[in-house]
Amino acid sequence: MAPRKIIIDTDPGQDDAVAILLALASPEEIDLLGITAVAGNVPLALTEKNARIVCELAGRPDVRVFAGCDAPLQRKLVTAEHVHGQTGLDGPQLDDPTMPLQDQHGVDFIIETLRAEPAGTVTLCPIGPLTNIAAAFQRAPDIIPRVQDIVLMGGAYFEVGNITPTAEFNIYVDPEAAKIVFDAGAPLVVMPLDVTHKALTTKPRIDAFRAMGTRVGDMVAAWTDFFERFDMEKYGSEGAPLHDPCTIAYLIRPDLFAGRLINVEIETISELTLGMTVADWWRITDRPKNALFMKDIDTAGFYALLADRLARL
Repeated sequence: MAPRKIIIDTDPGQDDAVAILLALASPEEIDLLGITAVAGNVPLALTEKNARIVCELAGRPDVRVFAGCDAPLQRKLVTAEHVHGQTGLDGPQLDDPTMPLQDQHGVDFIIETLRAEPAGTVTLCPIGPLTNIAAAFQRAPDIIPRVQDIVLMGGAYFEVGNITPTAEFNIYVDPEAAKIVFDAGAPLVVMPLDVTHKALTTKPRIDAFRAMGTRVGDMVAAWTDFFERFDMEKYGSEGAPLHDPCTIAYLIRPDLFAGRLINVEIETISELTLGMTVADWWRITDRPKNALFMKDIDTAGFYALLADRLARL
């Protein structure tokens, strides 16, 4: 089969960086058409810079990186430096990128690409707030039926929330955008905290990255060393979840994941549950099923895939 054409929409973030690296290391399955940056973990000026840093780390300065929206559709930006550090990629010092940022706005790139490619051949992989995707759908609703599917990291049901008691960060930052995307009718695959909190780093897994003896392996090990301190302290877990690479892993090895096709609604009004993904896991309502909502992951298989592919870079 031909590689799947994808656009990664991202707010790097150490785990976003690993997702980008996994995509670039998997040309048999992934044809990365471009990366669009969005404000989220850190402001846009840093997320677009970080995306270019990661591409250069992978030896791929040819990848086109676009800056998208610098704020949510209707709200003030909430960021996560307390998790990812002030740069979003805290850990070892990295040189500023030399590859250019594209002049075109990220939302325009999404629209133009979906119109130019054959319908049903482009997958959107949002691993940050959904602002860019929603803005594209609002501006050009004709592209919605042209999307092959949307494979996103966001939301939670059993794990509930990680930025508030009831909301996961990516959805919480721009719940109005999330609602637009979840209501759009495009096929959705959701990697919630219920999956990603099972994809924990451990010392042997981090050591395996470092044992590659490559710059990429050393950097991923250092990023995960930095990144995991927050979750280990917060949850008392043995490591930190690599949230965002789950989306790319699904595109390569969907058999690593299991879930249900259910209805998922986004809360945009309640102060108490703002940004909550109201997932009808038990199919209690008759609301239409709009998302393949994942719950389980073969964690050993996931990390074996990561180690195999990242060793290529």
